[in-house]
Amino acid sequence: MVQQGLRRIAKRHRAILACAIIGISTWGVPPARATESVARQWNEVLLGAIRKDFARPTVHARNLWHTSIAMYDAWAVYGDEAFPYLTNEFHTAVDVQAAREETISYAMYRILTWRFANSPGAAISLPSFDAKMNALGYDTNVTTTGLNTPASIGNRIAQNILTFGSNDNSNEAGGYANQFYFPINEPLVPSLPGNPEITDPNRWQPLALQFFIDQSGNVIPFGYPEALSPEWGHVSAFALKDEDLTIYNRGGFDYWVYHDPGPPPLLGTATEDLYKTGFEQVAEWSGLLDPTDGSMIDVSPGARGNSTLGTNDGTGHDKNPITGFAYAPQVVPAGDYYRILAEFWADGPDSETPPGHWFTIANYVSDYPGFEKRFEGEGPILDDLEWDVKLYLALSSTVHDVAVSAWGVKGWYDYIRPVSAIRYMCDLGQCTDPGAASFHPQGINLKQRAIELVTPITTAEGQKHEHLVGEEGKIALKAWRGPDYISNPATDTAGVGWILAENWWPYQRPSFVTPPFPGYVSGHSTFSRAAAELMTRITGSEFFPGGLGEFHCPQNEFLVFEEGPSVDITLQWARYYDASDECSLSRIYGGIHPTADDIPGRLMGSQMGTESFELAEDYFTGTAYRVFNDCFTGPGVTASEPCRRADKDEDDDVDLQDYAELMRATD
Repeated sequence: MVQQGLRRIAKRHRAILACAIIGISTWGVPPARATESVARQWNEVLLGAIRKDFARPTVHARNLWHTSIAMYDAWAVYGDEAFPYLTNEFHTAVDVQAAREETISYAMYRILTWRFANSPGAAISLPSFDAKMNALGYDTNVTTTGLNTPASIGNRIAQNILTFGSNDNSNEAGGYANQFYFPINEPLVPSLPGNPEITDPNRWQPLALQFFIDQSGNVIPFGYPEALSPEWGHVSAFALKDEDLTIYNRGGFDYWVYHDPGPPPLLGTATEDLYKTGFEQVAEWSGLLDPTDGSMIDVSPGARGNSTLGTNDGTGHDKNPITGFAYAPQVVPAGDYYRILAEFWADGPDSETPPGHWFTIANYVSDYPGFEKRFEGEGPILDDLEWDVKLYLALSSTVHDVAVSAWGVKGWYDYIRPVSAIRYMCDLGQCTDPGAASFHPQGINLKQRAIELVTPITTAEGQKHEHLVGEEGKIALKAWRGPDYISNPATDTAGVGWILAENWWPYQRPSFVTPPFPGYVSGHSTFSRAAAELMTRITGSEFFPGGLGEFHCPQNEFLVFEEGPSVDITLQWARYYDASDECSLSRIYGGIHPTADDIPGRLMGSQMGTESFELAEDYFTGTAYRVFNDCFTGPGVTASEPCRRADKDEDDDVDLQDYAELMRATD
């Protein structure tokens, strides 16, 4: 098993190397270059630490936000127009650029060493923070907070951020553990057939990946992860408003839900048909993951993308709006493309998680040759540091608001995942033919060549289910066959075939299976649409630079838990929205979400991306500020409680400018 794990890591490293050799971006994986801003360099260090930590999208969206606030504030305190977010002070310096870089570095170093001290990757991450400080020429032993030197100001900003985080309802001191939520269902053991322990097929079910069977035949699961962040709706956010909030109560706990999409489809209600068809689609799309079935598709922007918000109606783009030429076709095996989507957008273990993934995309855009760093695509070209601190604050505020909103929805609606729902319905039987075997009204719908009943006829010699003889009366799916068909991930492919539905497995690695939290709404869909809105607004264009974003996936080097793809494939997108929509669809191919989880997330994300950008812009232009009320800082003073934001009225113009000048005068 260790050797197989090393081979999987080696495959991914070879893929990254191959991409670098042929000049295709790997979304910012290479180390920061000397010409990059200090904010970019620290962002890369943070993304590296996230990849070595637990896969916690909410926690790392918060880490991205807090560190981006620190870098932005460290930049803004030396400025004339932009207003800091959490910092109640202004300063001058003989060399403003040098002061900003030093202040940013001390703030980032203090926050990162605190946040990742107990990370499973701490043995690598903590030395990387020291190494970055050493490379930049700063002394990590400078810990003062009461002076007005750049190092002291940076330490003070970090202190404020950490104090803010200790009061933001995330339960950081308790390791972000849940304080009220508990799952209603007993865990599913995916390595064993069916789903015999579930009691409520509308509610989330934990997964137990390790177990033993006692002498009486009882299955005893070992420990399994608790649901991640179902109480996250209470966490202090950026642009979420009181009018967006709905408060529900269950078990004596108030669940805060921002941008409430309403309940998902539920079995046993008027929306039962939508429940069934959604999870049936997941099972059916699992059968499309075969690169040898002869199905070929054009995956270029000329054939895919350009969908209306909340739909998958896009048929591609007639031409590249930047070059004026048509996009070159890229015809590839459909099964390879779908497998790549599921892996590329999975963002599970060893990744920067979904919010961090959009930071790698943003960095890719910033690095694009000839890209002009103009705010909203207009005005003067910003220097690298100003562009990066504004980009990171706006993007991190967006993904953090998404984490608060989407996980608030997840906590309240507590919705089931496909692996639990599909196995449950198929355990009941089929609901299509009352006269056939295994009929149950809440069973699954039969569909020829996708979801079928195993019968004596279909198991006869030479028939499609002959390998299932003895299993007559059960449900079979034509689907990805699962990890049992992979002995060596470096060389084996599970393929697609007829399997018993009780053994159905998402297209995921066997050590992960499904993220450990409720499904509705899809975090990937919400994160991605919100980030796409933000990137569109801040760059001034819905299109990637040059009208084309790309990621290359080399033949037999990209996939991690099975061999593939069978040919070289380059993922391509014309618009940020196209990348977002592809991310959403990838979760259906991967067996993680039905459409009912996806579309509401896209709609929520669209609204949040717009609102967070507009508020960030107010800070950049000095037209919004926080009401401090003695809670943030002067030299040597620490925060006592989170502050509220106040929009600046026209009557506040002179007062705000006078206040800023007063703070600078006391420097």
